[in-house]
Amino acid sequence: MTAGLAPSLVSGWLNTLRTTGNGGAAYSAVAGAFVQLHTGDPGSAGTSNVSVGSTTRNSFAFSSSSSGSSLSLSTAPSAWTNGGTSETLTHISVWTASTSGTFLFSVALTASKAWASADTFTLSTLTAALTPQAA
Repeated sequence: MTAGLAPSLVSGWLNTLRTTGNGGAAYSAVAGAFVQLHTGDPGSAGTSNVSVGSTTRNSFAFSSSSSGSSLSLSTAPSAWTNGGTSETLTHISVWTASTSGTFLFSVALTASKAWASADTFTLSTLTAALTPQAA
């Protein structure tokens, strides 16, 4: 999968490396995580190519990092049901809220999914990784 990190997420992470006397601030934990479906690359704002079949953002949760380099789903999002269109799903975007919120990142699906009216789509795996690490 190819991921695109939103500038707000990258800036927040990078700013944690600044010293407090130099304007550094802690990055607040994300209070909630929500997935939205897309029929093409969501773009740098996460708002392009939103699925017409379902515009709902479903919540999910990551488990704690055990290896220090990656996170995996602990609670998968609910399945989406296509509300009446035929399209092909290719990407997802991740947000901090079910509506509005802050765009965090986008990911291309491993394989695109043809999605017709009344079909369901389930996202069963999602892994976030940061590599390489110091030895």
